[in-house]
Amino acid sequence: MATKTDKLRAVRDDVWNLTQSPLYSYRTKTHYYPVLGEGDHDATIMFIGEAPGENEAKTGRPFCGAAGRVLTELLASIGMKREDVYISNIVKDRPPGNRDPFPDEIALYAPFLDRQIDIIQPKVLVTLGRFSMNYMLEKYDLPQKGMPISTLHGQLLDLSLSYGTIKFLPLYHPAVALYNASSKKTLLHDVALLPSLG
Repeated sequence: MATKTDKLRAVRDDVWNLTQSPLYSYRTKTHYYPVLGEGDHDATIMFIGEAPGENEAKTGRPFCGAAGRVLTELLASIGMKREDVYISNIVKDRPPGNRDPFPDEIALYAPFLDRQIDIIQPKVLVTLGRFSMNYMLEKYDLPQKGMPISTLHGQLLDLSLSYGTIKFLPLYHPAVALYNASSKKTLLHDVALLPSLG
């Protein structure tokens, strides 16, 4: 029987060979890596960002640049390490110039994220930023869809998945804390909800 690691490797291989992606030629031309995710395959908490930045695409690791340092700090504030959780992105390849991912890119890559969630089966999904938040709100047709992240951040929502009902916590993207001290306070406040959930 295939283990979680086997199944996640299959997701990785499928993304590596996703030649129909509009980002595939950019990835190969720049010698970047797709960024699948990392962490505990049995994690109770899974973080979902938007798309890899340059540092991430160069290393194949999610959140390894400045925003990643903020995420590591947020986890430390609740007594957790990166190895305790699973971290991924909705889009697995870097968009040129760090632009926002386009809707067709999100639509193309989202099924890989869905497979990762189904394999890991976390008890809590934490979205980082509005793109991953909006994807979850729309995919699961939640009554909050269309509401801005400024309203929904730090609110615990219920999400019914194939393996049961779990908690869904939208957060601001950690990158906002690099430019705005009050956003960092908000992130620290919101992430403090997690220890009681995992």
